[in-house]
Amino acid sequence: MIDLHISKSTNIHNSTDSDGINDPRTWILAELEKVIWSVMITDGRSEARMWLCESVSSLCSISATEQREVFSELLRVKSVRRSVAGRIWGMVFEKEPRAAGAVLGRNGILLEKFFEGHPRRILQWFDTFSLAGDSQHGKGAKALSQFAFVNRDICWEELEWKGRHGQSPAVVATKPHYFLDLDVQRTVENIIDNVPEFWSSEEFADSVKDGEILSIDTKFFVDFFVDLMYEDNMEEVWKVIDKFLTEQSFSYLCRHLLIILDETTLCFFLEKIHDILRKKKELSLNSPSYWLEILFSKCSDRAAIDQLLLLNAIHTKGRQLLRLLHADEAAEEKERVKDLVLQYSSISGPSNSQVLIPLKSPKMKINEILKWVGLLAWILLYQMSEECHTPQSWESLFLSNGIGFREFGEYNILQQDIDSENSGSDLDDVSATIANHKRKRKSKKKRNRSSARILHDDLDDSINRLKMQNSAGTWLLSTDGYSSSWCSVDLPEYLSKHCLSTWIKQLLVEMEDNS
Repeated sequence: MIDLHISKSTNIHNSTDSDGINDPRTWILAELEKVIWSVMITDGRSEARMWLCESVSSLCSISATEQREVFSELLRVKSVRRSVAGRIWGMVFEKEPRAAGAVLGRNGILLEKFFEGHPRRILQWFDTFSLAGDSQHGKGAKALSQFAFVNRDICWEELEWKGRHGQSPAVVATKPHYFLDLDVQRTVENIIDNVPEFWSSEEFADSVKDGEILSIDTKFFVDFFVDLMYEDNMEEVWKVIDKFLTEQSFSYLCRHLLIILDETTLCFFLEKIHDILRKKKELSLNSPSYWLEILFSKCSDRAAIDQLLLLNAIHTKGRQLLRLLHADEAAEEKERVKDLVLQYSSISGPSNSQVLIPLKSPKMKINEILKWVGLLAWILLYQMSEECHTPQSWESLFLSNGIGFREFGEYNILQQDIDSENSGSDLDDVSATIANHKRKRKSKKKRNRSSARILHDDLDDSINRLKMQNSAGTWLLSTDGYSSSWCSVDLPEYLSKHCLSTWIKQLLVEMEDNS
């Protein structure tokens, strides 16, 4: 039977001064580490890096000021600063377009080059006149018409009309739909050549301040703002970036920025995070990346990137590692893992079964401890995935490890899915069928009878699927206060992570007692 090592009699460390060299588990776990690493990087390191970036994004102990400072550091790294800045401006355009638009409004004269020699851009922005008049003109068209009226002494002659003759301001004022006859491209080209005042006018500034113009050519404006940062060193542009990096969530910034970093720059970023967390007195142990917060805060030495990739994989991506292991090209590694886990399981004796780590605490660094317990948790994940396939086997495991459980029956599944708004369950299909059926009630009786039969069949199919799910086993467990239902598919990952967090919490208590 699988021992989850979560009983009160389980000790994290050996109470003796053993160096662990003669403990056979030391060799087994070292070999297992090699196999997992080999499987993980079979197709390169990019996926492992992506996993690590995902975990970093879940850190909860980074303040708004700290995140601004650490991401601002990336904007000073010569090799990546322009690409990082470009990505940030793309995010600004998406989330806060008015912030960028306000800069354009105050520096509209810089946009003359955006339109010069680009008929398509001119027509997209300015050729938006409406038959209904000024109130319905697009932003560019409204700016052009209002400026032409207010500054008709310098601008009206530059207007080009499609008809045989031009229109006077007095006529157009009473018939604003005449602007539909304006040759917009030629008019704007004339303004570019002869009326520079337009680009610094209040009318043009108002047209661009909401940021809608950014959508015409996003790439141009990304490069435009990056140049304002690094070539013009424009203070207000840097202020927009600082504000954005402060106000957005750390998770959002990480998800969008870390994936574009090369490994060297990612290491630089992680070193800065390490420096921040080293100074923290209190950590968030409820985040998915609690192990990473512990590592960075408790480890004085900076962990190597390979070590972080491995630790992250075994702590957070156990199920994915299993999938990689079961790939056709990993047949040799699969047999090797099977043999190592079998050797580990065959180790008997109270000295081994009740002590997770054969070394006394002072003899191991925190990164080594986290690697050790992570590998042990992954072994449990592997064993449960291989050995527990029936409700009886799961309930036997619960009983032998002191885990309270309650069967989660068919009625509970139905009721939970009905009460859940975003469950994505099979009952969503049933609800959709019912809704469609109601809409069909106004149809002919023959269609009604047909819809009713379809509804009945769909309900039967959905209930049968739920029965199949329940037959595989679904339980409420004491490990989380009976708050969530767990099916046999998810139990290996859930229980292995539960064991891991239990061991680490006990480890922290021991470390505090020994400090």
